[in-house]
Amino acid sequence: MSEKSTEFLYKYLNNASPTGFESTGQQIWLDYIKPYIEEQIIDVYGTAVGVIGPGQDYKVVIEAHSDEISWFVNFISEDGYIHVRRNGGSDAAIAPSMRVNLHTSKGVVKGVFGWPAIHVRDTAKDQVPKVHELFIDVGASKKDEVLEMGIHVGTVVTFADGLDELNNKYYVGRALDNRMGGFMIAEVARMLHENNIKLPYTLFVVNAVQEEIGLRGAEMISRRLKPDLAICTDVTHDTQSPMYNKKEQGDLKSGAGPVICYGPAVQNNVRDLLIKVADEKKIPFQRQAVSRSTGTDTDSFAYSAEGVASALISLPLKYMHTTVEMVHKDDVQNVIQLMYDVLLSLKGDEDFRYIK
Repeated sequence: MSEKSTEFLYKYLNNASPTGFESTGQQIWLDYIKPYIEEQIIDVYGTAVGVIGPGQDYKVVIEAHSDEISWFVNFISEDGYIHVRRNGGSDAAIAPSMRVNLHTSKGVVKGVFGWPAIHVRDTAKDQVPKVHELFIDVGASKKDEVLEMGIHVGTVVTFADGLDELNNKYYVGRALDNRMGGFMIAEVARMLHENNIKLPYTLFVVNAVQEEIGLRGAEMISRRLKPDLAICTDVTHDTQSPMYNKKEQGDLKSGAGPVICYGPAVQNNVRDLLIKVADEKKIPFQRQAVSRSTGTDTDSFAYSAEGVASALISLPLKYMHTTVEMVHKDDVQNVIQLMYDVLLSLKGDEDFRYIK
């Protein structure tokens, strides 16, 4: 990976991008892809789109989502402790003793999720904390001191951990779900530009907001773009580490390649195209089955308006919705390559209907 790409990856992943407050991260993303696109679209809630080859009849989307799970300040006690509620699927079990950033109009305020010492807890009754039991300590002794810092009900809170690498094989950190996806689609745009590819269709490179609270950004932008084809990317569970049940959650492994999804929202002919290209280009891949929905922005595109032929390429990820999410570097490169090769295989007149 180039030095420029690596610099972008770290800048983008280390930036906070909580659901509903994605604008700073979206600007970082747009600044990176601007040399590789011809137009941009920004919707009213912040979904960012790079347009390549605008104005053509056939329209294709590659998509990821930009937001991360976080917390909202919900209550400030008179003695200066801050209580929270979820913004997205935040995990109360991992919060105690974590460092956090509170994002205020005055700048970032540092804090910690406090927790009583093991000495004073009844460990026989220890269990996963409830959200209402969590509290943040910002070093204040009274409510007015907290308010003077710029903290108020509705202030958004993110974990402070950043991107790192393990064993020269893995990226590890918070919010790889799914800003790693935003990185991957940006790299596809870069490769198309640097290889002087002229696509026979309009390509929309979509970095959607608000996935973590119901796929809302994709829902909005899909109605606006009305694409003929959507190829989405998100993360899925690596099931190899302890406490995963492969019979329930599938047998998926980091380093074994992108995951191609089977399920009702996935258009079978598009999925088969992904597999055909992967086979032809000798890109390793894995298969995953879902029941009613993919749980990703693929669903919003698939069921938008009259329906959009959609498919999902997932990145295997360990420890989802923690601050130590892990993905294998090889998988990242293979997702990028598979998306790129699929785009090159398209003629811009594909009709994916089952019955014609």
